[in-house]
Amino acid sequence: MRHTDYLRCDATELAARVARGEASAIELLQNAREQLARVQPRVNALLRPLDELADWQLAALADRQRAGQAAGPLAGVPFLLKDSVLDVAGVATSYGSRSMRGVLPARHAAVTQRLLDAGLVIFGKTNLPEFGLKGVSDSREHGRVNNPWDLARTPGGSSGGSAAAVAAGVLPMASGNDGGGSLRIPAACCGLFALKPSRGRISNGPGFGEVWFGACTEGVISRSVRDSALALDIQSGAAPGDPYGAAPPPASYAELARRPPRRLRIGFSTTSPIGTPVHAEAVVAVRHTAALLERLGHQVEEAAPTIDGHALARAYLFLYFGQVPATVAQACAQGARPGDFELLTRVMAVLGQTVPAGALTMQLLQWNVFARALGAFHQQHDLWLTPTLAGPPLPHGATDPPPAQQTALKFLLGTGLLGLLGRSGALKATIDQIALENLAHFPFTQLSNLTGVPAMSVPLHWTAEGLPLGVQFVAPMGDETTLLQLATELESAQPWFERLAPMAHQG
Repeated sequence: MRHTDYLRCDATELAARVARGEASAIELLQNAREQLARVQPRVNALLRPLDELADWQLAALADRQRAGQAAGPLAGVPFLLKDSVLDVAGVATSYGSRSMRGVLPARHAAVTQRLLDAGLVIFGKTNLPEFGLKGVSDSREHGRVNNPWDLARTPGGSSGGSAAAVAAGVLPMASGNDGGGSLRIPAACCGLFALKPSRGRISNGPGFGEVWFGACTEGVISRSVRDSALALDIQSGAAPGDPYGAAPPPASYAELARRPPRRLRIGFSTTSPIGTPVHAEAVVAVRHTAALLERLGHQVEEAAPTIDGHALARAYLFLYFGQVPATVAQACAQGARPGDFELLTRVMAVLGQTVPAGALTMQLLQWNVFARALGAFHQQHDLWLTPTLAGPPLPHGATDPPPAQQTALKFLLGTGLLGLLGRSGALKATIDQIALENLAHFPFTQLSNLTGVPAMSVPLHWTAEGLPLGVQFVAPMGDETTLLQLATELESAQPWFERLAPMAHQG
């Protein structure tokens, strides 16, 4: 298969061609590897090749074919895993951190096995920021990921490597996960589609019961809605020992996504919930989408849930205060040293250790307040439309602390003063300010993580500079179906599949 033909196909079509004998899994993997070799020096999307796993999968598919056995709905399609949560047996899951190099999982994650059972040929793991803690992908250990649309800008995070690989034409779909926007942010930055499923829809087992107190879930970043729907079918379901699971849909998501949506009541908002600026292009993206929705027959009005955005930002910060110290402690117990962690991870770990259990619990209880307010909003509106990002993809380094601040943090860490100041409460105002500054470009995505509801980023806008800038839709708990049906309608009305970064075609 020529690469021009490869680029014209989504994962669903590639699998169909393999099934019809019009292409082979070996040909598809060769296309993916050759394109990766061309673009990797510029985008740095790949963290680790998985050649042995890919060769094993190709052999397994050939054995099934010879035996006349079903090979799975995506048999032969190349695929990449984000190097976080989705363990591959015997291969370190780095989480973008030097600290995790020596930790080898004994078995595949449940979702990894489901992807393999579906016939996907997993040939590598993608780059991400350390422990997925940022909306940009700039791992010290593995280097920053560049946006294929503009190499001087971030592809977003934390699933930035996966998004960059898809946007650069390496493959039509790749894995990611989302604990605060980590699927939707890079999709919005790279002109791609991403759906964050409901809490409990996809298992995190066996390594985790829940990730980030249940705020994080697995998913994919793709070029087509039908690929994301099929991937959701493949990934969904609880595993033995999971603490909870979401109710299954009445039919497969692949089938449900093909049905037209009902006439929807959609509220939209362009105002940052934390009062920070929103770029004019992000406002235009939402208003153009609202006009398109009206032309499609939906009822659209300006409206937003009654939620204290500053309280939500503080609750999200406390999620980090609870999780990062535990993550660092676990890594150290497995042999990591303090110098193996990046500066901001170490700062977060120390500050998190100063937070009393009662204070953390109070912030976790706030999640219910946000969920009830969002639930009340959804009594009047089927969906909520917002920008995915507060502006176009950021230039590299835009969210880095200034050099003077980094020097001060290193000093406070080295002397032990950071912990003392944190326990005394002297840093409260500073911490709140840092939280606002770091969420200023990403203020719209965290709500769905804390409340557990599904949300998606849809690539409906490109800026005057030619940069992608997606819009977000938020649905009630468990209603991925409405999101997928609307996304399919929008995809038909304003197609985006052919809009890949120029380097995808140039190689």
